[in-house]
Parts: sequence; C-alpha cells; structure tokens
Amino acid sequence: MNQELQLPYLYEAFYRRERRSVPAARRFAAAALAEWGVRERAGDVLLCVSELATNALVHGVPPGRGFRLLLHREQGGGLLRVEVHDSGEGEVRAARAPGADAEWGRGLVLVEALADTWGVGERDPGKVVWCEFVK
Repeated sequence: MNQELQLPYLYEAFYRRERRSVPAARRFAAAALAEWGVRERAGDVLLCVSELATNALVHGVPPGRGFRLLLHREQGGGLLRVEVHDSGEGEVRAARAPGADAEWGRGLVLVEALADTWGVGERDPGKVVWCEFVK
C-alpha cells in the first residue's frame, strides 16, 4: 500500500520492498506527468523512474523497508526533478557501461544518458538518488 501526497508541484509516494513496486512507481509518475501536462521527454522520465526505483530495491532497501519516490516540478515547468529515497547503506557508484555480456548494470548509464543531470545526496539513514530534466 502506498501513501500519496499531492500538491500542485509535488507528488510523493512510498513503496515497499517488493517487485511490483517498480511498475507501481512508474504508473504513479506517469499519472503525475499527465496531470502536469508533461509530454516532452515523458518516456525518458519514466525510464529513469524505473531505473532508480529498481536500483533502490536491489541495492538500497533493507528487508522490511521501502523507498520513497518524489517528483517535483518547478513552478513554470522549467525543471522536473525525480528523487528516490532509500534507507540502505548501499553506495552509489559512478555510471559505468558494463561488459557486453553483462545481464545488469546499465541503470545509471541510462539515467546519465537521458537526464540533464543526476546525483546522490545523503539521507539519515540511507541516500537520495536524483535526476533532473530541464525544459
């Protein structure tokens, strides 16, 4: 079950550590983008939401916990920020292309390629991995 807070320029939801949370987060983000009338780069934003949510589940969310997805749109629509907050101790490494035969490891490479900027912030406990899209 997720809890949602909706303000004019902020959408926020919490998801448990379970596989169905990634598609749920993507649907939530798609609804927020539709509400805001964001069409340009919507596919890029949704792919980044999926990748950051997946990384949180795989690397950042301890058993029994979850992650928070926050979407913030700057008033006037010039900046769209995606944040995924988790409470794990996992460290985010720089985006690196994996080997050609690797079955995983492309998430942050995709985020880096699609978003205008991305980064990691501290949280106690855990971290915030974010990306931004500029109109």
